[in-house]
Amino acid sequence: MPSKHSTTIIMTEGALCLALSYVLTKINLFSMPQGGSVDFELVPLILFTYRRGWKWGMQVGALAGVMRIILGGYFYTVVQVILDYPLAYAFVGLADLHPFWLGLIAAWAGQTASSVISGVIFFAEYAPEGQSPLVYSLLYNAPVLGMKYLLSGIAALILWKILERDLAV
Repeated sequence: MPSKHSTTIIMTEGALCLALSYVLTKINLFSMPQGGSVDFELVPLILFTYRRGWKWGMQVGALAGVMRIILGGYFYTVVQVILDYPLAYAFVGLADLHPFWLGLIAAWAGQTASSVISGVIFFAEYAPEGQSPLVYSLLYNAPVLGMKYLLSGIAALILWKILERDLAV
């Protein structure tokens, strides 16, 4: 169990990563019509998770989801909000799995599953006529989140290597 002092340091680091994550949502590379985007918001969350472990990573990820809903997310029902925001973002904590790419795949799969379930339950009406809401939700969410995790993972890995070399993290 970390000491009170080290817990304070970890919480402060988490808060800084949350703030940076939000700032990075403003640098949007691509947006989807019914929500979702490709940006670098996951980079600080991935770095924090990799540095502090999955438990802290899931907590900060869930807080990032709460922050997203408070600062402009889509609210339809309580269950939809939980699936699309705190639960989905909590899966970033799985990025702590080793090797690094396995962790990113697990985090992507968890967040995608949460978003797909939300899509099937709450956004089925957007599926084209004759297409399964599950297929539509998978085709809508998986590629966007995949691109987000791929780009964020590459950026996080580059930054981690620089930090590891220069700061001995």
